[in-house]
Amino acid sequence: MKFAKLDFNMVQHLHKEELSKINRWWKCLDVSTNFPFIRDRWDINCIDQLPDYMKVWYSEVLNVYKEMEDLMSKEGKSYNVQFAIKAMKQQSQVYHAEAKWLHENYIPTMEEYMPIALVSCGYPLLTIASCVGMDDSITEETFIWAFNDPKICRASNTICRLMSDIVSHKFEQERGHVSSAVECYMKQHGVSMQEAYNEFYNQINNAWKDINEECLKPTAATPRSALNRILNLARVMDLFHKGEDAYTHVGDAAKTSINIALLIDSIPI
Repeated sequence: MKFAKLDFNMVQHLHKEELSKINRWWKCLDVSTNFPFIRDRWDINCIDQLPDYMKVWYSEVLNVYKEMEDLMSKEGKSYNVQFAIKAMKQQSQVYHAEAKWLHENYIPTMEEYMPIALVSCGYPLLTIASCVGMDDSITEETFIWAFNDPKICRASNTICRLMSDIVSHKFEQERGHVSSAVECYMKQHGVSMQEAYNEFYNQINNAWKDINEECLKPTAATPRSALNRILNLARVMDLFHKGEDAYTHVGDAAKTSINIALLIDSIPI
């Protein structure tokens, strides 16, 4: 027990250092000024074609991935970063598709919406990016597997997208946002909002069953460390989107869980 407490406190200290660095980086970006409330290209020479508010963002994205590539090259794993770049390009492409729907006031069918929304939720990118700096158990085959939309990844993406849409769609529609799964399902099937919620809760429950099933059978290409990454991404949704949109409007429960439980209070030894 003593060693477990020591381990927690050491990891907590690392989190504090990382958070401090992230805060300094974020302040240097001057987000409030440069980003007033990205597509397939990956070339700094394209930056002049972008509006001013996107130039800072685009440049910073390239810098982050360049730093990742420099670090991974020293370990002979630069291929990892190429998968992360591919995931970022994919993310940008689906954002463009959603922006087109918004400007055309188009409400897609669920068959049109979900393939785009399961990527725009950000979890495919996070899954790939979070594996880049991991140990040798994560191989090139692991990245190829993750890009082929395996059951556990699709389940995690589904949980993220549907839980987010359920709690955030009302506020998003008020401020002008692409239609969520709720609006798409209601229009396509002619049902009430609550009926759409009920259908999505059922899909979320089934997605958790898929995750549990996949976690029971790790392989060489899909080691336990990779499966746990995907599992933990799904778990995050219970913190931010269970009953409220604590991602957009951070409430006391989320603040307490993150600030106090993880970053402030050490465990007495």
